[in-house]
Amino acid sequence: MLRELPGPPDAPTIVLLHGLGVTADVNFFRCYEALGERFHVLAFDHRGHGDGVRTRRPFRLADCADDVVALTDLVGVQRFIPVGYSMGGAIAQQVWQRHPGRVAGLVLSATASHFNGTRLERLNFLGLGGLAAVARLTPAAVRRSVADRYRRDRHADWAPWAREQTARTDWRAVLEAGVALGRFRSDPWIAAIDVPVSIVMTSRDSMVPIARQRRLTELIGDVEVFPVDGDHDAVASVRQFPATLVAAIDSVVARAA
Repeated sequence: MLRELPGPPDAPTIVLLHGLGVTADVNFFRCYEALGERFHVLAFDHRGHGDGVRTRRPFRLADCADDVVALTDLVGVQRFIPVGYSMGGAIAQQVWQRHPGRVAGLVLSATASHFNGTRLERLNFLGLGGLAAVARLTPAAVRRSVADRYRRDRHADWAPWAREQTARTDWRAVLEAGVALGRFRSDPWIAAIDVPVSIVMTSRDSMVPIARQRRLTELIGDVEVFPVDGDHDAVASVRQFPATLVAAIDSVVARAA
């Protein structure tokens, strides 16, 4: 399901790309109002997440990047700014790599050029790979039961509407998305990005270490950093995050012009 906010006349188009295991609404609900006042906003759920595309094909970040371009084709938008959060930041980077002529700029938040660096991380991602393989062989009823327990444990403190959104998620796809994220590495090519980039840096992030976010700024040339004092959930928990995100997008728009 597409979320679209028209914004002012001739407003630049942004495409919101959410993180792993959530939906566009759960990720960006606090930002919609502020973004819709200044930009033409498009948002949708990635494959297997929420109302996203269902397919038996293994989850690939490259396919998600192609989905972004297919979506903008449907609404008649040629140039746009991908705004990626966490896993969405990896997808945004791949949108530029695969479709550079469509990207006017990038906004990357709480993300990195790779997510698999330490030994513990490698073990965690290896474990996700095994679970994803098992999920493909598990009866649907068992998958739903496990997914329900997972959601109760992880999302116990979420509002009912947010839990209802994630209830529609295919947990096999989420596991495979975690594997894909563990394999992602843009270091070899990210320095070639030739559009303006803003990075919203979550300074107390317990999932994407600040050193890894800083490394992203070093790899990219034309970049402006917008710090936020918050953890990985800053998009929903830090009051000033929407205003910071607006400023980051404004910076890209100004530099692109």
